[in-house]
Parts: sequence; structure tokens; C-alpha cells
Amino acid sequence: MVDYSTGQEKTDSQPLGAAAPGEISNAPRELEVLTAALLERNARDAVVLDLRGLSDAADFFVIASGDSDTHVRAIAQNIARHMKEAGFAASGVEGTRLARWILIDYINVVAHVFLPPVREFYKLETLWGDAPSTTLE
Repeated sequence: MVDYSTGQEKTDSQPLGAAAPGEISNAPRELEVLTAALLERNARDAVVLDLRGLSDAADFFVIASGDSDTHVRAIAQNIARHMKEAGFAASGVEGTRLARWILIDYINVVAHVFLPPVREFYKLETLWGDAPSTTLE
């Protein structure tokens, strides 16, 4: 596990839902790569929802916001680049043209990058309110 505030490798382990803000443990490599790419582009209000045991759709949803359509697009492009470099291929990408809500599906991990008003409208965090969540900083 990587402590993103220091960039140092950590060896302690705890369930995702119990992780301190900015830390993700017991997580697959693809989730670590995706969240690092998200934070590298200064995504706002980023959160990871642990859907394991709650949904067959994915194991994790990563939800974040960008300040503008350009910022949303830059975050999504950075995720795609880092994931490809790490050997993970997206099974689908939606919303890049308007960049109001870009969804990148990696089967087990799905990234949702929103403009704030669109995120507020769809409220994915409350839709999956029973899922353990971790705030990324």
C-alpha cells in the first residue's frame, strides 16, 4: 500500500473502509494506480466506495469532481494513461465529448469523474450509501 501523502510504501493492512483519509489498503493494484492518477491531476472531493458484497456491477467505484469540463477531461485522460501504462485496459469509456460526467470502466473498478452540479444531481454516494467509503486527499 502507498501512503499518497508521502509517496512511501506502507506495510500495515486494514480494510478499505477503515483506512485513514488518503490511504487505501487491501485494494487491488488497479485501484491504487487509478487513485494515484486521479490525485495527480488534483481531482476534487475524491472518494472510493467499496462495493464488494453489495453489487455485481463492480468491486469499487471511484468518484471525483473536476472544476471545469477541461479539468474533468484531464483527470480522465490521466487515469487512462496511467492505467494503460500499468497494463490495465478499459472495457468502456463514456462521456468524454461533453466531459460533464466521464465514466471509465475497468470491470472491477469504475471511475466516475463529474462536474460538481452533475455529481450533485446523480448522488452516487447516496445511491450506494451502505457501501464503506474512503475519502482521498
